[in-house]
Amino acid sequence: MPRKIPLVFAGAIFGFASMVTVQIAASSENNPDRDGGGVYRQLAIFGDIFERVRTQYFTPPDEKKLIENAINGMLTSLDPHSSYMNAEAAKDMRASTKGEFGGLGLEVTMENDLIRVIAPIDDTPASKAGILAGDQIIKINGVDIRGQTLSETVEKMRGEAGTILKLTLIRKGIDKPIELSVIRAIIKVKAVRYRVDKDIGYVRIIQFTEQTYNNLKKAIADIQSKVPDNKLKGYVLDLRLNPGGLLDQAVSVSDAFLNKGEIVSTRGREKKDVMRFDAHSGDLTRGKPIFVLINGGSASAAEIVAGALQDHRRATILGTQSFGKGSVQSIIPLGENGALRLTTALYYTPLGRSIQGKGIAPDITIEQPLPNALKDYDVNYGESELKGHIKGNEEDKRGSGSAAYVPKNPKDDVQLNEALKLLRGKISNITVPQNSKNSVANLKN
Repeated sequence: MPRKIPLVFAGAIFGFASMVTVQIAASSENNPDRDGGGVYRQLAIFGDIFERVRTQYFTPPDEKKLIENAINGMLTSLDPHSSYMNAEAAKDMRASTKGEFGGLGLEVTMENDLIRVIAPIDDTPASKAGILAGDQIIKINGVDIRGQTLSETVEKMRGEAGTILKLTLIRKGIDKPIELSVIRAIIKVKAVRYRVDKDIGYVRIIQFTEQTYNNLKKAIADIQSKVPDNKLKGYVLDLRLNPGGLLDQAVSVSDAFLNKGEIVSTRGREKKDVMRFDAHSGDLTRGKPIFVLINGGSASAAEIVAGALQDHRRATILGTQSFGKGSVQSIIPLGENGALRLTTALYYTPLGRSIQGKGIAPDITIEQPLPNALKDYDVNYGESELKGHIKGNEEDKRGSGSAAYVPKNPKDDVQLNEALKLLRGKISNITVPQNSKNSVANLKN
């Protein structure tokens, strides 16, 4: 039997929009030859075509690139999140989960042969250059990226700190392509940022890296040291524009606010392929009220946290519909040849809700007005818009996602200010009712 290590990834970092369970070996038991000899006949055709291209194409092709593109063509025909990572891309993925890497500071995915921005990371070259969630990158240094793999394009965006990279973007609502010059830097992502807003603790989780839970724990402790318990009204947990990250960190963050109960489960192809993650006793906030902010840029690991706290009625979710990334990818190491990222399951909230293509609906919907500069720009997007995405069990015509925009100035942040206002005096008016469909009490055994 294969040995499985349940670690790891539940987000959208440099296109790795996924929850991950590392699987060390593949099992023939789970991969039966259902087609008899048909599969091998097709592989023989592939081998014949490859050999003819290798020997008869008018110029000698890059054989390694031919094979990588063939593999990625097979995987991307399945869904937008299955792909092959060569050794360099696999190394980059491991580095990104540690919260420090070189490049521009973008979370991206591949869509229609173009790179689509899920979110720019705060205070990075990408964010400072004005790149927005939903932008599509069509050229890098003047070279069209169509036909290149996600790994290839991400590798081109990486480079030595201080060097300049020229990007050509297209943006919905803008007629002409946008040309930007971005200076690369060493990206050190601060997983958690926080501050005290008079009598309320504000905590923003930017990504779910290896440091997220520890940073969150320190942030809450520092807030509690600055505001006496009898004065502290509660917390705002900001998950907007959070593309996800590590699964174990999403579970730990959820556990930080819960005393018991299921946090999330993953369900695969077979009935036996179920993994459940449960909370332990101990609420870091000592039961204080919590508002969670989400929008169209809240994906995967962020949706795990929002869904768990919503189902347990531990927090009030405010904002707009989340991204809707609810599929599980397994990272299968291929030794020196890199790794395979393959969709193997969907994840579910404690009430058994599938987020795939649906997203988390807020308890209180508050739209964030766009500034005049973005009025003609369509900032609404989600998993359900991705070509070839897996249709979720609860996905409907409305799909998933919403506006992925957060103002830089807190004074302009309508969603945040509404949460602060409610925490300071109207909690009883907005608490999810006992008979809500989001109540754990209604979970059927």
